[in-house]
Amino acid sequence: MSMTEKLARLAEKRRQSELGGGEARMAAQRERGKLTARERIDLLLDEGSFVELDRFVTHRSRDFGLDGKQFLGDGVVTGYGTIHGRLIYVFSQDFTVLGGSLSETHAEKIVKLQDLALKNGAPLIGLNDSGGARIQEGVVSLGGYADIFLRNTLASGVIPQISVILGPCAGGAVYSPAITDFVYMVRGTSYMFVTGPNVVKTVTHEDIDMEGLGGADVHASRSGVAHFAHDSEPESLAAVREMMAYLPQNNTEVPPAGSSADPHDRCDESLLEVVPDNPNKPYDMRDVVRAVVDDGDFFEVHADFAANILVGFAHLGQHAVGIVANQPAVLAGVLDIDSSDKGARFVRFCDAFNIPLVVLEDVPGFLPGVAQEHGGIIRHGAKLLYAFAEATVPKVTLITRKAYGGAYDVMNSKHIRGDLNLAWPSAEIAVMGPKGAVEILFRKEIAASDDPQAATDARIEEYRETLAHPYIAAARGFVDDVIDPRETRPRLISALDMLRNKRDENPVRKHGNIPL
Repeated sequence: MSMTEKLARLAEKRRQSELGGGEARMAAQRERGKLTARERIDLLLDEGSFVELDRFVTHRSRDFGLDGKQFLGDGVVTGYGTIHGRLIYVFSQDFTVLGGSLSETHAEKIVKLQDLALKNGAPLIGLNDSGGARIQEGVVSLGGYADIFLRNTLASGVIPQISVILGPCAGGAVYSPAITDFVYMVRGTSYMFVTGPNVVKTVTHEDIDMEGLGGADVHASRSGVAHFAHDSEPESLAAVREMMAYLPQNNTEVPPAGSSADPHDRCDESLLEVVPDNPNKPYDMRDVVRAVVDDGDFFEVHADFAANILVGFAHLGQHAVGIVANQPAVLAGVLDIDSSDKGARFVRFCDAFNIPLVVLEDVPGFLPGVAQEHGGIIRHGAKLLYAFAEATVPKVTLITRKAYGGAYDVMNSKHIRGDLNLAWPSAEIAVMGPKGAVEILFRKEIAASDDPQAATDARIEEYRETLAHPYIAAARGFVDDVIDPRETRPRLISALDMLRNKRDENPVRKHGNIPL
């Protein structure tokens, strides 16, 4: 066979590999509002940067219901390319090939990619569209999942791992995404559940559809499994590209700097009006975040879950930072089970990947109630405390208003190694809120008063003037400075500049035992 003939054969093999399960199945995929495996990669990566690996791999399955069919690539496209010019490894499961089911060779392709990503210190992005383990391969397929899970775990905190769910993922298929750092889903086409609606109905007699059981909005707002939910695949993939602008390649690098021309010394008059005079009136902490970060760009994470705390990425004086902020507009910004979990997970991600933390604090305490106590608020709240205490990245806190009780300690206080702690003049730092404190300390006096409400109001005002202000904490050095709100942006940037070369470490140990 001549070289010309060999090249023609190669071209034909490549063409076959790009057809996946065939043109009819690719057309059916598009009719369902879904892209093909290769179209997804093209949208995710920089144009023309993708280099494919293992395109000629075929399955070793027993011919049980397969009718002798062989598909080049075996249902997953793997390789590497770039996002914003930086190396990225990516796999994209192909639902047109046997439902994207995972076989021995399918798993081997993903494992090879995981090993390459870990060795070369680059992020791994999985585009998941799989019906689960391939039935024809039995335990071999299950073993393949376990091989993937192990590498997800070993790579955790070493390289960023991102999962984009673009179809029905059930059983073992959901646990690899669950170990990764961020999960994206698409409304109407992506689902995640351990057992599907039919099994649920058989076992528990609950009648529910796929969307209600494991759709994007369910996981983005209720379970917290998904960090992002989008209306289309292109929107979701564009959001992945956007987030990569804030993340380093691995845990030995610093995150990429921003390129904004937003002046570092910019002051903002609007910050004088953000916090209401009435301490019980809510406001949107996003207004504070957007007023201080570069160009007002805040890439929020987990926006629909536990909305009483905000987390996300931004650039501040071109420093990539992780923002953690109480949200007074939702449940007055209290900490509860879900917000503690959400905050702790984000703090630990930022600490693993050298991303400085900026904390905006307005927290009246932990949410009271039987449901919270029985649900383990002590254990869950301790996760957030543990995460902040453990973190060794630069940590800057600004108290805008309330910082009451144990929640003051938890939200990156000076006592748990906060590096620079600032407060606005409106800050109220105390063991508890004025009303609760007065009702305990002056209960008898108020009861004996001719006008209990007036007596209560007078004592509350006295409490605020005496105890609930930032200057006692500042006198002790627990707050490093009380600042003019308009100067927040330059002061935060100055702090980040100062802490650029911070060195801190934890005691030598195998690992800590966070209260899971």
